[in-house]
Amino acid sequence: MLWQPMSSDPVSIAALAAFRAGDWATARARFEELAAAGKADAEAFAMLAAARHRLGDGPAAHEAADRALVLNARNLRASLTKADLLTQQGALREANFYYGAVAEIGGSATGLTPDLADGVRRAQAVRARTAAEMLNLVEAELKSAGYAPDRSSPRFTQALEILTGRKQPYFQQPTAFYYPELPNTQFYPREQFPWLDAVEAATEAMIEELEGVLQDEAAFAPYLRTEPHMTSRADYPLIDSMDWSSCFLWNNGEATPHAARCPRTMAALEQAPLCRVKGRSPQIMFSQLKAGAHILPHTGAVNTRLVCHVPLIVPPHCRFRVGNDVRQWEKGKAWVFDDTIEHEARNASDRTRVVLIFDIWRPELSEEERALVTTLLTAIDAYAPERASWG
Repeated sequence: MLWQPMSSDPVSIAALAAFRAGDWATARARFEELAAAGKADAEAFAMLAAARHRLGDGPAAHEAADRALVLNARNLRASLTKADLLTQQGALREANFYYGAVAEIGGSATGLTPDLADGVRRAQAVRARTAAEMLNLVEAELKSAGYAPDRSSPRFTQALEILTGRKQPYFQQPTAFYYPELPNTQFYPREQFPWLDAVEAATEAMIEELEGVLQDEAAFAPYLRTEPHMTSRADYPLIDSMDWSSCFLWNNGEATPHAARCPRTMAALEQAPLCRVKGRSPQIMFSQLKAGAHILPHTGAVNTRLVCHVPLIVPPHCRFRVGNDVRQWEKGKAWVFDDTIEHEARNASDRTRVVLIFDIWRPELSEEERALVTTLLTAIDAYAPERASWG
C-alpha cells in the first residue's frame, strides 16, 4: 500500500522513488513540495510524516500525520506514525489508541507493503501486551479490594470479562415483540422463584409419568416442522427431525390429551405464574434431545415471558448456553432464563436428554401490563392467525 504518484508529475515520481529507497531527506523535500503546491492527498501526507519521523523531527511528523488523518481518519500509515511518535514521548495511553486503530484497520487489509505489515504486527503485539498488563493490574487491585470470582457478584464478573474481551455482551433480541426497559438477565436467580420448590420436589413423580409417555412412540413429534407455504432454513439440521422432539402437555394455550396422562406433573405447576394468552400460552412440554444433537443458537419471539427448564433425564455432557453463561443440566434442579437472549443446547452424551419446559410471565411486569400484553397478542392473532410460534 504505497502512494501512487501522478504519472506526469516528476516531483511526485521523485518523492515515491526516494521513499522506496529510504532516502528520507529527499523524500521529505519532495513531499513538502507537493504539499506546498496543494497536490498532497492523505497518503502523501502520511508518507511525509513517516519521512520526518525517520529524520527525528517529531513535531513536524506529528503535523503531517494529523493532516493525513484529517483527510482520511483510517489512514494506516499515519496512524502507525502517530502511535510510534507518541510511544517515544511516553504518551502510552494515547499511543495505545492509535495502535488499536492500526490493529483494527490493518488486521483485515491486504497487499500491505513490508513496513506496514510489520507495523500491524507490532501494533497487535502492543495491544496484546497492554491488555495483559492492564488485566494484571486490574486483577491485583480488585483482589486487594476483596474481589474473588467464585464469591463476588456474577454480574460484576461478567462486566469484567466483557471489558477485557474474554466475553461479549448479549442482549434481548425477540423475533416478534419487544417490550422495553426489561433487564437483560441471562439466567435468573433461583431464589427469585420460591414456587419452584414444589416443582423440583415432584421430580420423581414427573419422571414416572414421563416414562409412561415415552412408551408411546406417537407422543413425541419434531419440535421444528416444515410449515406449508413457508421457507425453511436449508442450513438447519433439526427441521422435521426426531433428534429434537417434544411432547406437549399444553400447546398454544390449550391442554392436550397428554396433560391428563401426567396429573402430578400438572399439579406441580399449579403455583407457577404461567403465561395465559389465548392461542399462544401456556406452552408446557417434555423436550427430548437425542445423543449428539445440537440446537443451534437462536432467540425466542417475545420478551414478556421467561422459560423454565426442569431436568428429568439428563446424562452427563449435556450443555446449555444462554449468552455468556454455559451450564449443565442436573436432574431435578430447575432454572429460569430469558429465551430472547441468544441460546443453544448440545447433547454430547451417548443417551437421550429430556427436560420439562414451560413459560411464565416475567416478574417485572405488573398485572396491568400482563393484561395489556395478553390483549395485544390476542388481537394480533385474531387478525393474523397464521402467526409464528413463541419459539
